[in-house]
Amino acid sequence: MMDHARDLASVRDATERLLTAATKLDNAAVAEPSRLPGWSRGHVLAHLARNADALVNVLQGRPMYASAESRDADIERDAPRPLDVQLADLRESEARFQEAGAAPADWSRTVELRNGVTDKAARVPFRRWVEVELHHVDLGIGYELEDLPAEFVEREIGFLAERFTGHPDVPPTHVTDGTRAWSTGREAAEPEVTVRGPAPDLLGWLSGRRDGASLTAEGGPLPTLPPL
Repeated sequence: MMDHARDLASVRDATERLLTAATKLDNAAVAEPSRLPGWSRGHVLAHLARNADALVNVLQGRPMYASAESRDADIERDAPRPLDVQLADLRESEARFQEAGAAPADWSRTVELRNGVTDKAARVPFRRWVEVELHHVDLGIGYELEDLPAEFVEREIGFLAERFTGHPDVPPTHVTDGTRAWSTGREAAEPEVTVRGPAPDLLGWLSGRRDGASLTAEGGPLPTLPPL
């Protein structure tokens, strides 16, 4: 069962960690490249703020973004802002998201996200948690996959494994950190490949943030995953 209230608290905690870490930057550092190709740290911070507002739209029954073009334009517009403006915007947008999440609602309802993707409203806070945690890593300011909360890592591995389940280009794959296990890829009676490694490295591979070089693949090569 998804606990949206607990996930909202986790989003709040994760946002505070990111804001606290980002206060150590300066305007020059915000303009430097992030770990995401083509994006500065300012792009990442701007995206996080606009994503919070977009998820408020989702919770309140509006389109997530007016269009893909407007989403991209808003990020480009906001990326060059100085650090204090970036952080104030992120804090304020987070407050709006928390306010929307605290409103009485049917959390079992289905909501629509980008590109026709649908999900239960109760999973929206977890989706926001994913944005905050992984983009904190993407900032490249000392927060790594190994620093992520263990509960988050386990749930996000499961979420991504589910996302690739049934994908025709991914072989039937058994994924394990030696304690827990997940299945992904094309449906089959038995997996073709078993991928083993530490949970943070599994998450890095599944999310496209690491190349999987530290993982062990048995039964075949490490599967090449499609972009998220």
